[in-house]
Amino acid sequence: MPVQRFDLLSSRVGRLTAFFLLYFTQGLPIGFCGGAVAVYLRRGALGVDEVGAFIAAVYAPWGVKWLAGPVLDLVGSRRLGHRRGWILLAQALMILGLLFAGTLDPVAELPHFTTAFVAVSGAAALQDVAIDALAVRTLPEQERGMGNGLMFAGAWIGQAVGGSGMLYVAAASGMGLTPAYGVLAVLVGMVWTTTLLGVREAHPPPAFQSITVVARVAGHYILDTIRAMLGTGRSWATLALAYLPPGAMALGLALSATLAVELGLTDEEVATLGLIGALGGATGSILGGWISDRLGHRRMLAVYVGLTLVPAIALAWSMSSAGWVMPQLDAPAPPHHLVTTFWLASGSYGFASGLAYGTRMALFMGACTPSVAATQFTAYMAMINLGTSTAAWWQGWAVERWGYPTTLGIDAAVGLLCLLTLPFVGAAAPTEAR
Repeated sequence: MPVQRFDLLSSRVGRLTAFFLLYFTQGLPIGFCGGAVAVYLRRGALGVDEVGAFIAAVYAPWGVKWLAGPVLDLVGSRRLGHRRGWILLAQALMILGLLFAGTLDPVAELPHFTTAFVAVSGAAALQDVAIDALAVRTLPEQERGMGNGLMFAGAWIGQAVGGSGMLYVAAASGMGLTPAYGVLAVLVGMVWTTTLLGVREAHPPPAFQSITVVARVAGHYILDTIRAMLGTGRSWATLALAYLPPGAMALGLALSATLAVELGLTDEEVATLGLIGALGGATGSILGGWISDRLGHRRMLAVYVGLTLVPAIALAWSMSSAGWVMPQLDAPAPPHHLVTTFWLASGSYGFASGLAYGTRMALFMGACTPSVAATQFTAYMAMINLGTSTAAWWQGWAVERWGYPTTLGIDAAVGLLCLLTLPFVGAAAPTEAR
């Protein structure tokens, strides 16, 4: 059949397009929860700590996704494809989860709503593991730089569509977020159809004749992974770099969305703000990686980390000088200079965090041992998301108790800790490759 001969992975443009679209779907639920849903939860009078706890829960599955790595490496469908079958399953679960979440009231049924989106996020994390493994197998060396740049740009744009785009939809429809769940499900469904019809996988899953063979292969695989990730001081330093925040983070999490509500921004303005930040992040991710390839990854990451601190500190100073310290939904109109600073800080933060993100990815790829690269890289990504979940939780807790300026100051200080790991992070030594 003609449709069976169509394969995106058989050409450079097709491969880059496929991985861009797949990462795009992963960004949708994260952007939706961190942007649109966070705004509506705050408008529903939920505390900043409650919103932060919701975001932390949504990120949590990404912190343990590495557990799926060995399963996806060793188990797969011969009919659907080793990695492709897992991707199709994950996308189907995302669609069902989004449609179910759309039947719930986010404020009145917050525990059930949180559970539904943890499931959606878990499916997206499962898909991410499968996509990374497929990319390792599929992208030739000369395409990996551009491929990774486009993949993470796709995730940033997906977050923009899920966050800013759904706020635009909410404002245009006059029905709040109700239509957004269906729109997101349709977008994921379109990529699911593209994956089903347009992606063909050449590498079948391993064939095991007995339980003994399965146990032996799995045992060797686990030992190799442990050696790669925990066998040297360099390995531990890389794990620490993954968990620690790459600079200030508060302006990219729930704190930013809740503060936008308190400062009186409309849904359209919040959407525009998120769109600026996401596009800046996508641009910064590609540009930061390109520059660091030429000037040194560790050196430039240190510079980029410093850049993320500038907007956080500027906003903290502006809020403190305006007397805007504690969360306040029914406050008088904020000073014009504070709103302006918030816009400038949010936009510049998106670009600076993108610079750091792309460069940090390059360090992690260089630290991977080839024989377990898919699982090892996934583990680093999981640590990043575990760190993000932790940051979202403590920031919401801190704002309710100490206010915005203090929380932003602590966020900036904690963001510098990752610099302590850089002297010890580097490429895997030749003797580590097995």
